[in-house]
Amino acid sequence: MFRKITFFLILLFTAFLGLSQNAELSPLSKISLLTVGTGEDLAAKFGHSAIRLQDPTLGIDEVYGYGTYDFEDPNFYLNFTRGKLAYTISRIPFKYFDYSYQQEKRWIKEQELDLNLQQRTLIVGFLENNLLPENKRYKYDFLFDNCATRIPMVFEKTLGSTFKFDYSYLENHLTFRELIRLKLNPNTWSNFGIDLALGSVIDRKATPYEHLFLPIYVYQQMKHTTLNGKSIVKKESVLLDIPEQNDNSLLFLTPAFWLGLLLALVTWVTFKDYKNERRTKWLDFSLFMLTGFSGMLILFLWFGTDHLATKANYNALWAFAPNAIIGFLILKEKVPKWIKFYLILLIVMLFITCILWMFKIQVFSILLILVILALAIRYLFLLYHFKNVIQLKK
Repeated sequence: MFRKITFFLILLFTAFLGLSQNAELSPLSKISLLTVGTGEDLAAKFGHSAIRLQDPTLGIDEVYGYGTYDFEDPNFYLNFTRGKLAYTISRIPFKYFDYSYQQEKRWIKEQELDLNLQQRTLIVGFLENNLLPENKRYKYDFLFDNCATRIPMVFEKTLGSTFKFDYSYLENHLTFRELIRLKLNPNTWSNFGIDLALGSVIDRKATPYEHLFLPIYVYQQMKHTTLNGKSIVKKESVLLDIPEQNDNSLLFLTPAFWLGLLLALVTWVTFKDYKNERRTKWLDFSLFMLTGFSGMLILFLWFGTDHLATKANYNALWAFAPNAIIGFLILKEKVPKWIKFYLILLIVMLFITCILWMFKIQVFSILLILVILALAIRYLFLLYHFKNVIQLKK
């Protein structure tokens, strides 16, 4: 936390320093693309991209990066949740950039670009213009407008039609979800949460250009990009050679452990209830509340935010929001007769979830199998139990 506070203080300080839009670079100046490896935090799992400007004649060594939060933004956390938060471009001295990633133990690779003085001046002028107070804010989008997607945009707008991508190196065109999963361990709460929050819209194939929302693909793409018919990358080097850290979470902290425990508990309690012809109300209430509130969160992300990636989320079928209300009815000894039809609806929606998964309309977390099994076992038992209770009353 101290490192992050220090980093943002540096951003605030350096915001008042730097070049003007009309700065005259020397012939010794150079521009390069910086790519940063993954980190421990979820926000750092996908890496980072930035542009470095060096001019030894002017004593300049600065890094321009997009995707910076502005903590002074009114209603910061509310806007972040709703997808309405304004992000900014920042500029900091390279020594602070380098130091921050040393502390986070993340590698940095540099690709020096083969640009003439006029092209370098155009790029720096564009970036400095973006840094102006009236231009620096923009609406962030995880898939379509982030720190990585802004890099090719800068070069396209400043270098014109002679700047060309060659996508032939891409052997496989992946979906957005497959791309997101490249750097995530499937048995982590972060990956499970992402699959829960993001909808079916990310299960379409990303175009070659859309692959560039990940910094590692921007890095790879620059190797296959030309300017005036020749490779734009002049030289590559590794500035920080730090191996990526493996996710070695303890077993009892993983979602597979806890969801497996949930399935075992539901199976065991349901078997005991079936054998003893009774119903464990606290378990039913807990399952209905858990799925109900999960469903409410999914619907909020779907309809109550501007996040494009959270739309059309069919997790809402098994995480059914009305369960948060029905859970209180389940606590009663006498339940309404229509509860049988409600349970049939829940079972049908579990089946539909599996069909959508089978046809890859939406790809769910592999761990969801444990949840669906637990819910199916309990719903089928409740349907059997309430049917028998109603028949006995007759």
